[in-house]
Amino acid sequence: MATTADPVVSVDDKIAKLRADVAKLDQISENEKAGFISLVSRYLSGEAEQIEWSKIQTPTDEVVVPYDTLTTPPEDLDETKKLLDKLVVLKLNGGLGTTMGCTGPKSVIEVRNGFTFLDLIVIQIESLNKKYGCSVPLLLMNSFNTHDDTQKIVEKYSNSNIEIHTFNQSQYPRIVTEDFSPLPSKGKAGKDGWYPPGHGDVFPSLNNSGKLDLLLAQGKEYVFVANSDNLGAIVDIKILNHLINNQNEYCMEVTPKTLADVKGGTLISYEGRVQLLEIAQVPDEHVNEFKSIEKFKIFNTNNLWVNLKAIKRLVEAEALKMEIIPNPKEVDGVKVLQLETAAGAAIRFFDKAIGINVPRSRFLPVKATSDLLLVQSDLYTLVDGFVIRNPARTNPANPSIELGPEFKKVANFLARFKSIPSIVELDSLKVSGDVWFGSGITLKGKVTITAKSGVKLEIPDGAVLENKDVNGPDDL
Repeated sequence: MATTADPVVSVDDKIAKLRADVAKLDQISENEKAGFISLVSRYLSGEAEQIEWSKIQTPTDEVVVPYDTLTTPPEDLDETKKLLDKLVVLKLNGGLGTTMGCTGPKSVIEVRNGFTFLDLIVIQIESLNKKYGCSVPLLLMNSFNTHDDTQKIVEKYSNSNIEIHTFNQSQYPRIVTEDFSPLPSKGKAGKDGWYPPGHGDVFPSLNNSGKLDLLLAQGKEYVFVANSDNLGAIVDIKILNHLINNQNEYCMEVTPKTLADVKGGTLISYEGRVQLLEIAQVPDEHVNEFKSIEKFKIFNTNNLWVNLKAIKRLVEAEALKMEIIPNPKEVDGVKVLQLETAAGAAIRFFDKAIGINVPRSRFLPVKATSDLLLVQSDLYTLVDGFVIRNPARTNPANPSIELGPEFKKVANFLARFKSIPSIVELDSLKVSGDVWFGSGITLKGKVTITAKSGVKLEIPDGAVLENKDVNGPDDL
């Protein structure tokens, strides 16, 4: 790992120099400095454990529990209230909507009927608290990128029946690859000098912010962690009941892989423990095997249920040494390195950790405008903040949708549809070029729409396209 500048710098010298540089950065706390140095030290010491492929075993139903074998929780309202009063919901809210052309937190993109992700999350928890008379709080883990905007947005929920807490995940300095110094100490004082170190940071940040002690003092036992853009990640009393009864300290929701999810991390049994296997850990010669949906049939939805006391115990013992994900970037022509961790990788440190193989409906992320098209269409309806799938669709899989770069930004996407087409009977849609949709359009089967270069192609109001290739107005 020696740098080109000075091939004889030892790892210890490198860390000592970095520690001295970081000590001078006054924008971050002592906890953040210590966490950062610890992460870099682990990375430089090369402690990444190689997975021995031959030792990988497929987890049994005891380790990855089929959802339909979970016992039905008590019907009694008081019993359900008792369960829910042990729960906290935490949404990972550190991401910006830049991929979709939005400024500010991704969670404030409008999803449906004028409601944002955050609105829907708040409405869901409000209706739970109202129905059962419980008090499930909502926590938002922001990053320094989303903190200020989120604080303003949260004010509009001040009259709701939910306790809303926000806290920030750590802020770490990007490392200049050439000489392993922190980028901010080279005069990059703005946001570009820093990065949030992945959602694996949720555990130490929850503790450092004081929120963990507060929740434990309120008698809370479990936190349900999910991405704020996953509309399927709603509170499930059946899962909570199972974890409390079986004293599982950690549960990862997994769901059957389709060809769209081949890169997703999967659960394996390894040396007697359940463990997350990510594509980055897979030796090159086994990548195709990893992507096959025959051998590795499930993937991580990043819906996680974790015991709060166990988090406290492991964070204080500094035992959560998750696999490090090196993320090389470039800032103004300078090559930098970000070291990150993922929350799912923590599974192997908790006692009685399990996976639960949940229905696909619990995984409905909106990563791109093609996903937005699905959730805004007649494939779903909105009830009490919950996005409910249309029973008229017989195929359990959602249609596959590919939209060209003209649709990438939310504003452009919305401008190109007078109304969202009916897609209940659609298998796949591929759109490329300068295509505009009228209102009341129905798409069925396999539909491909291609506008030739320099030509504006308008699909008229009320058009019904079934198993069609449209290359110009003559095909309509």
